[in-house]
Amino acid sequence: MIKLYNFPKSGHAHRIELMLSLLGLPTELVFVDLAKGAHKQPDFLALNPFGQVPVIDDNGTVIADSNAILVYLASTYDKAGKWLPHDPVNAARVQRWLSVAAGPLAFGPAAARLVTVFGASFNADEVIGRAHTLLKVMDAELAKSAFLAGNEPTIADVANYSYIAHAPEGNVSLEPYPNVRAWLARIEALPGFVAMPRTAAGLQTTI
Repeated sequence: MIKLYNFPKSGHAHRIELMLSLLGLPTELVFVDLAKGAHKQPDFLALNPFGQVPVIDDNGTVIADSNAILVYLASTYDKAGKWLPHDPVNAARVQRWLSVAAGPLAFGPAAARLVTVFGASFNADEVIGRAHTLLKVMDAELAKSAFLAGNEPTIADVANYSYIAHAPEGNVSLEPYPNVRAWLARIEALPGFVAMPRTAAGLQTTI
């Protein structure tokens, strides 16, 4: 059984919970209380010196960083290459969106949500503006294919889903982006989909 060290409101951790469920892998969730600083304690820092969730322990193989974990899980448990294609062109298309998840997504929708949900001190207007810049590009890309890297779901979609789905919590409306909203619905219809708990913040007035 794979241990997932997580925090329920972390979109990074949700990526891995979702991927594990999509792959049908038995999982033990280990709650890391970020509010009490559990991620900065020596036992957790031994797993990830950066002091961040998520981390997995796959029978003694410890992997940190959500995108690294996605690559590991797809490479280890999806030998057919559905979630991480084997051919160079499609693998590169997936990698492009993993880079987006680590860059524009993190500094746009994810940062906007950090302001409203966790009280982060980012400039709200700036990060909301970045979020809409990203969403415009995503909406145009998703007009051409059902998923981010083609017409089948990959870890590119898993890496980007959580913070886009929860963008309204950071005062980022998804209403102008019909292709993005349709993409979210397609992911939510996948067998094994698990949702991330919503927070009543920003434009998200109910949970």
